[in-house]
Amino acid sequence: MKTHILLLISLFFLISCSSEPRAINYGVDVCHHCKMKLMDPHYGAEVVTKKGKVYIFDDVNCLMSFLESEEIKEETIQHLLITDYENPEILTDATMAFYLKSDQFKTPMASQIVAFSDYETLKSYKAKNGGVYMAWGELTTQFK
Repeated sequence: MKTHILLLISLFFLISCSSEPRAINYGVDVCHHCKMKLMDPHYGAEVVTKKGKVYIFDDVNCLMSFLESEEIKEETIQHLLITDYENPEILTDATMAFYLKSDQFKTPMASQIVAFSDYETLKSYKAKNGGVYMAWGELTTQFK
């Protein structure tokens, strides 16, 4: 009987420690870094640890500041996600996203940087809004 109870408790903890991403709840979720409520679904980022802790951010500035702070160790990150500007319901791998910096984008914390899952979409926005294309490596270097 004790063994069954211990197994059930262990199973509960395994299930409750999911390291899967979750949708950002705009109008409710608050940025972990600046504490502002996320309101615009075109902007957002999420870090999920291997233990399932979720950190939400309202702008690339806040995400980069968090990563630079070393509040968590890089090896504990399971998912590093960014909102696709054109498809706000999609969180895409931040390290594989395509970034556009343009003063035409009024981002929550003034980074002026938006992310896209698709390079062709970025090129289209760049043609309309100007700006500079950035890959993940360039983005992380800019915020150091």
